[in-house]
Amino acid sequence: MSRLELSNVSAFYGDAQALFGIDLLVEPGEIVAIIGSNGAGKSTVLRTISGLVKPREGTLKYDGQDLATIDPWSVVSSGIAHVPEGRRLFREMSVQENLMMGAYHRKGGDGRADLDRVYSLFPRLAERREQLAGTMSGGEQQMAAIGRALMAKPRLLLLDEPSLGLAPKIIETVFETIRNINVEGVGIVLVEQNAQLALETARRAYLMENGRIVKTGNASDLMNDDVVREAYLGL
Repeated sequence: MSRLELSNVSAFYGDAQALFGIDLLVEPGEIVAIIGSNGAGKSTVLRTISGLVKPREGTLKYDGQDLATIDPWSVVSSGIAHVPEGRRLFREMSVQENLMMGAYHRKGGDGRADLDRVYSLFPRLAERREQLAGTMSGGEQQMAAIGRALMAKPRLLLLDEPSLGLAPKIIETVFETIRNINVEGVGIVLVEQNAQLALETARRAYLMENGRIVKTGNASDLMNDDVVREAYLGL
């Protein structure tokens, strides 16, 4: 099974440094959360893993492969799928067409079995399969974005703010599905503004501030950390 390891990774947007010496490990089949305030660099970590941002320093290895040297579409082929913040669906395409876009890089087969799997995880998408993605609710769009990523048959799923803008009941449904996906053996890196929800879901967690990792450990330990409780859990 596949292991993700970032070692001393630094990344920039132009001349502005966004990540400073990031060390991060995700074991096979593990849920790891990254928490922190807005602008801490959480999304940049995911974008760097998926190849959208190239590191200037450090190494990123997945299953022994150097991610820093390959293109984003090759990162997908290696077994990593990214669900970006804001869903980024093709709004004028149907739900099913959006889902099939997740399988674009695969050769052979029509993806029917994988579609059936996504529809079993998200029955509401099956009901909406012919509906234009841009006309769905925020929760339904989030389900479609996750479903599209699953069509790539990833071994590691990068989730960026999956609860953002959703009603509490829909958040509950989405996170129940995330746990079910993990039970199937898919590793997950979870970036989530709702720190308590993230720590309740993950096995281990990293706390980021100003582009740096300042705390790491078991999620339960971070939940009981005084600094985390006061600054991020409101306790």
